[in-house]
Amino acid sequence: MDAHVDVRPDGVAILHLRGRLDLVTAPRVKELLAKTVAEGHPRLVVDLAEVSFIDSSGLGALISGLKAARVAGGDLRLARVGEQGRVVLGLTTLDRVLRPYATVEEALAGY
Repeated sequence: MDAHVDVRPDGVAILHLRGRLDLVTAPRVKELLAKTVAEGHPRLVVDLAEVSFIDSSGLGALISGLKAARVAGGDLRLARVGEQGRVVLGLTTLDRVLRPYATVEEALAGY
């Protein structure tokens, strides 16, 4: 899993992920989301365009990031979710909580 964070001038942090978001990589993503919020960036967009697979551990990491962001007064939004990710979000009904946006720009709108 390759991950990096870009912080925009307006303070919104965009987390770009590449690879699989699974049992092995979820702890690192969870830690990165928590660190980003702790550094004062509770408004997050997670760009999943290059994530090929998400399992329940990956969903758990995203939910953990959402909780951290909301406790800090922000939010976490998903952008460019692939087909497999959309299916998993739909099957678990987490798409109601972690609403996927078609583009990063759409996810940023309203922040």
